[in-house]
Amino acid sequence: MIAKPEASRSLELWLLLLANFAGASSALLIKASTIHPILQASYRQLFAGIILLPFFFRELKRSGLRFTPRLVLPSLLPGIVLGLHFIAWIFGARMTLAGNATVISTMVPVAMPFLVFFMTKELPRRAEVIGTLLALGGIVILAIFDFRLEPGHFGGDLVCFVAMLFYAVYLALARRNAPAEGIFLYLVPLYLIGGAFDLLVSLPFAHPIRGITLTDLVMTLGLALGPTIVGHSLMNRAMTKLPPQIVSLFNLTQFLVAAVLAFFLFGEMPTAEFGVASLFIVAGVAIPVLSRGRPLPAD
Repeated sequence: MIAKPEASRSLELWLLLLANFAGASSALLIKASTIHPILQASYRQLFAGIILLPFFFRELKRSGLRFTPRLVLPSLLPGIVLGLHFIAWIFGARMTLAGNATVISTMVPVAMPFLVFFMTKELPRRAEVIGTLLALGGIVILAIFDFRLEPGHFGGDLVCFVAMLFYAVYLALARRNAPAEGIFLYLVPLYLIGGAFDLLVSLPFAHPIRGITLTDLVMTLGLALGPTIVGHSLMNRAMTKLPPQIVSLFNLTQFLVAAVLAFFLFGEMPTAEFGVASLFIVAGVAIPVLSRGRPLPAD
């Protein structure tokens, strides 16, 4: 029985929302750890790849393909780009103000249309353009009140911007490289490649085993299960099922979820400016979602 287009689209949107909820827990799990950040970035990807290996071999068997280096080739570049994103984000966030890092990380919808057009010649719909402009209005409000341009933080701001571009490229590559079906044949090599890359980069900075506590292992496993397996995997899936600009706009909901969690867990009260910016961003996400969408590839 073939699912109706609207039912299929609704399911993909709910899964995308779940991905962003899972991704919002990343900062909390990282803060609870003492392991070196690059080493943790490596292990979260390696753990995710190892946990998902049974699904990889199941899809490999179903497809009738043989495991060859050519099979993992589509995952090679995205895996390295994801590893570079984690490294750049860790160093950039430490070199600049938290407000600056937050604002810069929300600029993915600005870069996404250009990257997708360069890779696939696909243009956003009118509703997606309107939604993006509204969401950018919210980002501008955040920038006015949270972003501070200071000479001492310029290097960190630049590294955060590069990290944002790596993330946008990584998602755009999923639009081009990831299969609509058999997604684990793409994701498992991607996580293992990204994890191995970050592990090599971490060696000059941290011992791969010494000093790691049980808490570090539990938090890193949580990062693998939640933000990586649920968050990143569903985001990559969404890039094959939904218009890419909608996926990038949904990514903005992560900082809203993080603010709600911070309120209940740490008593952090959002500012009035944050509330106004949130309204713009929610409206920017809602307009393309509620508009008449283009057919999904599976339809």
